[in-house]
Amino acid sequence: MDLSVREKGYLVVGGTAGIGLAAARSLAEDGAAVVVVGRDQERGSKAAAEILEAGAARATSLSFDVGKHGGAARSVEEAVEFLGRLDGVAITTGTTGHEPISASDETWTAAFRDVLLGTTRTIEAALPHLVSTKGTIVTTAAYSIRSPEIARLPFAGLKSAVAVFTKGIAKEYGKHGVRANCVCPGAVETETLRAVRDYIAKERGYPHDEALERVMVEEWGFTAALGRPGQPHEVGELIAFLLSPRAGFLTGALINIDGGTNF
Repeated sequence: MDLSVREKGYLVVGGTAGIGLAAARSLAEDGAAVVVVGRDQERGSKAAAEILEAGAARATSLSFDVGKHGGAARSVEEAVEFLGRLDGVAITTGTTGHEPISASDETWTAAFRDVLLGTTRTIEAALPHLVSTKGTIVTTAAYSIRSPEIARLPFAGLKSAVAVFTKGIAKEYGKHGVRANCVCPGAVETETLRAVRDYIAKERGYPHDEALERVMVEEWGFTAALGRPGQPHEVGELIAFLLSPRAGFLTGALINIDGGTNF
């Protein structure tokens, strides 16, 4: 499917690896111009090169921590300067907070900045540009906001706030033609789970393409209907679709993409 994003400009925060990079690559394959933001400059440069190779009209990376003061505003400002316009923003950052509720104030504050503040400040900075282009927003929460676990309540609680914030933006800015949707991934085989797969296959002698699934189901109590983790490209393609004009009547949605973990 042609996403109709050729020459349109998109910002993907957290786009230097994992789900974010997959979303950026999917946009690039249909000729979009893309800016990715991450904290690691070297990884960002590699990601930008990969996105260009995939077919992007233009691509570059920026090194910012959007959870820190001024980081989100500067990333949006520099992205718009590079792109010339802003048609959509995806925020795929926010992975900390997998701690018990007894976590220190410092841990809670760090999770707040990473999971929630980076998202809200990026959208705040982007909205004037998105109003002018009738642009789109995609945020990322998690399947666990529907089924929170006591061992990681800071993460689930803050991701729930992301979902509520996104719905609020969709409701208020729909009159300006701006759409906002929130994606809730389940277990996705990004770098961390891929390393676990490699380790298990080597240590236990399991077939590589079965190793992670066996441990997840037999030992971790993984109950997803599909019986496997997702792949970054599966979530990235959904994000790219939601950013594109192809999803033109879809806004305010909370979309699980978790292989049927919790219905």
